[in-house]
Amino acid sequence: MAQQLRIGVRLPEGHWSGDVSRSRPDAVMRIEETMPLAKGRGTAQISSSTDIEKELNTHFGIDMVTVLDNNRYTVEIAPGGGGFIRPIRDAGVIPHSPFEVRDGWVDWTIECTSEKSKELIQSLQDFDIPYRVISTRATGSRMLTVKQREVFDLAMREGYWETPRRITLTMLASLLSVSKSTLSVQLHKIEGTVLSSFSDEVRRRSP
Repeated sequence: MAQQLRIGVRLPEGHWSGDVSRSRPDAVMRIEETMPLAKGRGTAQISSSTDIEKELNTHFGIDMVTVLDNNRYTVEIAPGGGGFIRPIRDAGVIPHSPFEVRDGWVDWTIECTSEKSKELIQSLQDFDIPYRVISTRATGSRMLTVKQREVFDLAMREGYWETPRRITLTMLASLLSVSKSTLSVQLHKIEGTVLSSFSDEVRRRSP
C-alpha cells in the first residue's frame, strides 16, 4: 500500500547542510531544489531565515556559493560533501522538495510503499542514524470529502479560525446556504479529521 511518510533524520557529521545548520541552530534552512550526483556531489538551491553565507563558504563540503537575494543561495557540493544519505539511496526513495533542515535535523516527506518505508527505517537503525517518525498516512485515502473541502476552503478564506474571528458561524452558514447547526456539525467533523491527521506533529512541536 502506498503511504506518505514524514520523518526527521539527524544528518551525519560532514554533511554540508547538517554541519551548517548545527553551526547556526537559529537558522531554518529550506532546500528548495537539489540535484544529487555521484560520490556525494551535486547542486542545491537554498534559502535561510538568517544570513548563512559565511558558514556556507567555509564548509569543506561546498565548492562554490552563489548569492541570489534575501538569504537565498545556490551551492555546488564537493565530492563527499553530502547528498542524500545512504539509507535513502539504498531504499531507493526520493524525498519531496522543498524540505527544511534545522540544527542538524532534516524534515523529509516521502511517498513510498509501506515495505520501502520499513526498509528505510531498518537501514537508519542499521547505520545508527537518529530519526523520528513524525507521521504516516495512506496516500490513497482522502482526508476530506469534496463538500468538507469546500467548507474548509471558505472558512479559511473568510478567517473563521483566525483570532479574533473575521466571520461568525452564522455569517459563514449564510454564505454556504446551510443552517447554523448543520455547519457546526460539518466544522466539528473537519476539525476532528485534521487534528487526528496531524496529532503526532502537534505533540512533537508542543512542550
